[in-house]
Amino acid sequence: MPRLKYEQIAESLRSRIADGEFGPGAVLPSSRDLCEQWAVSRATAIKAMEVLRSDGLVVPHQGRGFSVTQTPVARPAGGRGPGTTRAQGGPYRRLGVPEMLVPPSHVADALGLAAGRQALHRARLVLTQDGQPHSLVSAWFPPEVAELCPRLQQNGPIAEGTTRYVHRTTGWLSIRGVDTTSVRLATKSEAELFQVKRPCAVAVVLHTAYDDRDEALVCEEGVTPEGLWERMDNYAMNLGN
Repeated sequence: MPRLKYEQIAESLRSRIADGEFGPGAVLPSSRDLCEQWAVSRATAIKAMEVLRSDGLVVPHQGRGFSVTQTPVARPAGGRGPGTTRAQGGPYRRLGVPEMLVPPSHVADALGLAAGRQALHRARLVLTQDGQPHSLVSAWFPPEVAELCPRLQQNGPIAEGTTRYVHRTTGWLSIRGVDTTSVRLATKSEAELFQVKRPCAVAVVLHTAYDDRDEALVCEEGVTPEGLWERMDNYAMNLGN
């Protein structure tokens, strides 16, 4: 199915940002420029920019259009349903460097990896808006994804987000997510990272994203301390049952 014009414009700008043509803080082409370049209406150009805004890639400025965000944002693990966006996340800090490691057995099972096989590990600490630790997220990518997506193995942020980068690079798109939530006590290292005293309860969300081949593209394990994690469901009820 061919992409709509605003989707084509958004993808073109996303690629130019990812390739470094527009760095953090850079002002993007105006809606007038986009209208001329793509032969579209102003409404279409603005819709394209709103797509990038929902991705957390750009921010609006009164009278100046849009610029690339200065501070990349990320989300805690899970909650990737329709209508959610990266812009709903928060600032984050990269922990360590990406490296190939043997994942824990439950992560290996989620990724469909044989025992002892390595996966690419990336870790981040998602922060609250005032800079306090919120959620520790360990992302694990299958070796075939890591091989085809070399930027995953670099330490810098991926402005467009790993999901879009993997899709743009491989053509594999996450279409189904499975989230499993459990509760346990924080480990010593987690308590130190979150700056809390033990014993402290943490919520653990294991999120696995699958493509249309039903192959896992990533498994993220998010750990959030008590008081910062909550889940709210809003749904219709059938009073007749």
